[in-house]
Amino acid sequence: MRILLKLSGEALAGDKKTGFDEPTVRKVAKQVQEITQSGTQVGIVIGGGNFWRGRTSESIDRVKADQIGMLATIMNCIYVSEIFRSEGMNTAILTPFECGSFTKLFSKDRAQKYFSKNMVVFFAGGTGHPYFSTDTGVVLRAIEVEADMILLAKAIDGVYDSDPAVNPNAKRYDKITIDDVVAQNLQVVDMTASILARDNHMPMRVFALQEEGSIVKAVSGNFNGTTVEA
Repeated sequence: MRILLKLSGEALAGDKKTGFDEPTVRKVAKQVQEITQSGTQVGIVIGGGNFWRGRTSESIDRVKADQIGMLATIMNCIYVSEIFRSEGMNTAILTPFECGSFTKLFSKDRAQKYFSKNMVVFFAGGTGHPYFSTDTGVVLRAIEVEADMILLAKAIDGVYDSDPAVNPNAKRYDKITIDDVVAQNLQVVDMTASILARDNHMPMRVFALQEEGSIVKAVSGNFNGTTVEA
């Protein structure tokens, strides 16, 4: 089985909300190591929200703001990759544009080669284009490398019919179709990513990263969260 795991930058920052929280990243690493040892191939996409939250000033052009965000995801992948390596895993970082010797240029063939060597493959830099989020990036890469599913590790424990932070009576779905996600604009991922997942039949599992063993549980299917059926 091959999965793509999406981690939010904010989640990796822990309670600090910015930068990195090494104990949090190390917990992720230990879970991914357990998954790979069982034979599952793992690709990872990381958001950049612990460094950059998009266009925060009218003085900054949208395209340039998005480019800063792409670089934030690369920094995250380099850091997390090193923590993974310290736990004994082999890793590779692929980007959609040249970054000198920091990363390798993405191609499906290169990714497949790394997966076949049981390496954890980090897909950094988003799609390489402005106006596309890392949500779209993870769905695109999952489709390209023929992943079986996407795991979305979030700060919230699943998909709700409304924002539980605003509505205390918000209902969490155990299962929902991607068609319903799109129709109700539930923002599991952004709309571009949702439509891409729907059209290419890419299932997702949504869960809270901070729950103990949540990634391992999500891979098994016996988890506390929401299954988004494609």
